[in-house]
Amino acid sequence: MNIVVVIMVVFWMQAAAAANPERKIKLQIKALDSALADIAQNRPTIDRQESPWLAQSEQALIALMRHSRALADRLNNAQHRHSLLQTIYYEAKRAGLDPDLVLAVIRVESNFRKYAISSAGARGYMQVMSSWSDIVGESASDLFNLRTNIRLGCAILRHYLDQERGNVHRALARYNGSVGQDTYPNLIYAAWQ
Repeated sequence: MNIVVVIMVVFWMQAAAAANPERKIKLQIKALDSALADIAQNRPTIDRQESPWLAQSEQALIALMRHSRALADRLNNAQHRHSLLQTIYYEAKRAGLDPDLVLAVIRVESNFRKYAISSAGARGYMQVMSSWSDIVGESASDLFNLRTNIRLGCAILRHYLDQERGNVHRALARYNGSVGQDTYPNLIYAAWQ
């Protein structure tokens, strides 16, 4: 990104914040998010299933957006929506996961909020704990990065699937920290449809 653009964004944020101080944080996040938007992994080739999955998933998200103003606000940018879906597909396939399962986890965990933080400190789309970033050598602040968050979330889910010998129900419960309970896996199954 051009340094001039970043400087212009910072000056704009300062001017807007001075005019309306209570909106300062929202403006900073929105402006920086736009200026430093995540971009999907560029890949020279895509598999035959990716394009139909992207189209079908985009239509499903648009349908969900019609019923939720908050979701519509988060996903109203078509380029962002497309980058999100491309990244989900790529990272899920890379980890040997069903992209629809990963999409369901994101829907339940953060409802597509990039900057979601749980009461336990989990962050981002897939609600990754900062302790996982330490294990794989990522900065905890990178957990709000689209690719980093989804890559780590998929790796964690794959780890739990391997640990549970392919038992999706138990792996999902482990992912949520609720082994022995059915509530979380059932929420994922409902969103997975």
